[in-house]
Amino acid sequence: MGSIALLAVMLGVTPVAPSPLSLPGAGGRVGFDDLRFSVELRKVLVPAGRTGRVDLVDPQSQRVEEIPGFSVSAPGGGGHGQSTTSADSGDGFLFASDRTTRELVIADPSTRGIVARAKLGGAPDYVRWVGTTHEVWVTEPGKKVIETFRVERSTPPRLVRTGAIDVPDGPESLEVDPDRRRIYTNTWKDQTMAVDVAERRIVAEWKNGCGGSRGIALDAQRGLVFVGCDEGRVVALDAIHDGNVVGQARSGGGVDGIGYGPRLSHLYVPGGDSADLTVIGVGPGGTMQVLGKLPTARDAHCVTTDDLGTVYVCDPGHGQLLMFRDPFPPSGPPSSPRTAR
Repeated sequence: MGSIALLAVMLGVTPVAPSPLSLPGAGGRVGFDDLRFSVELRKVLVPAGRTGRVDLVDPQSQRVEEIPGFSVSAPGGGGHGQSTTSADSGDGFLFASDRTTRELVIADPSTRGIVARAKLGGAPDYVRWVGTTHEVWVTEPGKKVIETFRVERSTPPRLVRTGAIDVPDGPESLEVDPDRRRIYTNTWKDQTMAVDVAERRIVAEWKNGCGGSRGIALDAQRGLVFVGCDEGRVVALDAIHDGNVVGQARSGGGVDGIGYGPRLSHLYVPGGDSADLTVIGVGPGGTMQVLGKLPTARDAHCVTTDDLGTVYVCDPGHGQLLMFRDPFPPSGPPSSPRTAR
């Protein structure tokens, strides 16, 4: 056994080497913040920060297509406060943030061109499509609101502001539950909130037990809301039964974004401080079991998975993605595939 593999085993890390995928124009550090697999587009959405591009990765060929036109800045520095850092898709469009200009942007994936922009009231964080109302919801933590826009399918399409929802001590992260017509978000401390899409207000607040709430993932079919805790933990909340905590597990430190693969019932929790990816099996009732850890990179804090069993972790320090084939067996009967962060 080689020295790297031996060290990995001693640290409890499964010695599975990732396949790196370089992104066009990265040339160094990229402040990633959000990865998303679009079932509709059959692409992994990669907002590539200061490069001024949202990259679309084909999960079968790993071919990368680029949507340019966002703000561009020079390499170097840290953080993820520049240009495009969050994206989602719906109705054939791609929606993305531009933090530098404080705009919400619509792009056409077929032409790979930007077709509309709208000014935001504050600096954007997460961008999510809400199909039941044909809206885009954007979190703005500095303003403590979620700003909402209706998409009008004119030529060109337009973004029409429909309001803002107050989220005290938040909002951190954003996930859409289309079946229950709810949106889930966190405070920065120890609460997860359910927002009713029709009523446009917080209708439930649940204690999640985190010291610092961060990312959210969802198993909509089973009504499970997963919350990542910055200190190195993840919990499962039962959205059907008053947000009760039904499972929890430890992970590496520095948790931010998390992802869920319904086909394998696996939760993916990258630790930006510990430079590893904890893979957690989720049982039928939300119980959790750590299956193993995979080596990543320092500050690798965002993740998604496609429906073919490939996991994608952002590597900001090298401006690339780290790709893994999940080596662990399924943890329960598969849920219906959903777009997952």
